[in-house]
Amino acid sequence: MRSTLIVIALLALSACNRNSGRGGEDQAAAEVKSEVIRKLKEVTLSGSGYELGLQHGKLLKNEIAELVQKWKESTRSQLGRDPDEVLKEFMAYEKFTETIKKYTPELYEEIRGISDGSGQDFNSIYVFNLMDEFWVYLNNPEKHHCSNVGVPSVNGRISYVAQNMDIEEFTDGYQTLIRLEQQGNRPEQLVIMHPGLIILNGMNAEGVGVVVNTIMQLNASSSGLPVAFVIRKLISLTDKAEIIDFITSVKHASGQNYIIGIRGEVFNFEASAGKVVEYNPENKNGTVYHTNHPIVNNDVKPWFSEFDPTLKTDSLPLQSNSYIRLASVKKRIAGNDSITDETIKITLRSRDDSENPVCRPNLGNGSGFTFASVIMTLTGKPELQVTAGPPSESDYKTYNFD
Repeated sequence: MRSTLIVIALLALSACNRNSGRGGEDQAAAEVKSEVIRKLKEVTLSGSGYELGLQHGKLLKNEIAELVQKWKESTRSQLGRDPDEVLKEFMAYEKFTETIKKYTPELYEEIRGISDGSGQDFNSIYVFNLMDEFWVYLNNPEKHHCSNVGVPSVNGRISYVAQNMDIEEFTDGYQTLIRLEQQGNRPEQLVIMHPGLIILNGMNAEGVGVVVNTIMQLNASSSGLPVAFVIRKLISLTDKAEIIDFITSVKHASGQNYIIGIRGEVFNFEASAGKVVEYNPENKNGTVYHTNHPIVNNDVKPWFSEFDPTLKTDSLPLQSNSYIRLASVKKRIAGNDSITDETIKITLRSRDDSENPVCRPNLGNGSGFTFASVIMTLTGKPELQVTAGPPSESDYKTYNFD
């Protein structure tokens, strides 16, 4: 058994590192597959608020129990402390509840339903959904490696937003797609998550999609609206003015970049506790992209000394993982006038730098991995393409709203 696991690990390593450092071999990157086999779990939920959460908790009870235990074990391993004590301290720090109930009361009830349906205590499920806020509290910027792209509809081109969602390794094998059926004014939604969460990213049937990147360097607030709740709120809306007003006016709990696609348009906002600033690289093809460092928002923490708002992206020093990945994405997207979903797939499978790839395999070394890769088509017939795990190891599977 041990030898089998070693072989699988080596195959996974090979899949994302082969041809590393040779950026011209994009086609080879697109074709590489490993022997790692993952299956995306698919679940449909209906209703709203508590009812949604209760269904979620009951249907995924075993998976939620496993993940909460793994999450606590991971916390113990990282900090060398009792995770329940850390949880208790975090609950004393956080003041999010009032803001959540003000802007997204139905999502607070959904968390309560997940807790009751799964048999897990409320505080554990609640903090489990405060993923970015918990990372901010622990102040560990090394776990954040997401790479995002937004492509508007220019000259009749199809519009996309896309992401490699990179999170902690203990979540591997729990990749899940939730279909939220239409309810009242809430459109049908497709949500990527793992059991116990309300969302990682997602889109709705009206051509609105949201992908995000943690920006740990930006100032945070213990009383703002947490990221998961912002995303779910955004994809429950369909009106452009309402969406833009919400993302730019709500107080944010943690530093985060939001790429929002609204049918044929895309917008990129760097949000901190103090302000929200739109990032537009002013490419002729209208594209946007982002990784995990601030580019235009100077509401930064004191320890982040690299930021200079007078610098253009090209002149930022390529000395960190985030800058290197941004360069990889930019060179494939910024000047490309014929972007298709295949262009985006090649971009999300890229690994120009073996130590700082856009596509991240699960090496089991605590550095995180690409949990799922998503491409949301927002014009014409809205649809979602998604992989379970790194896109170099899985084919994209397509879901629509028929």
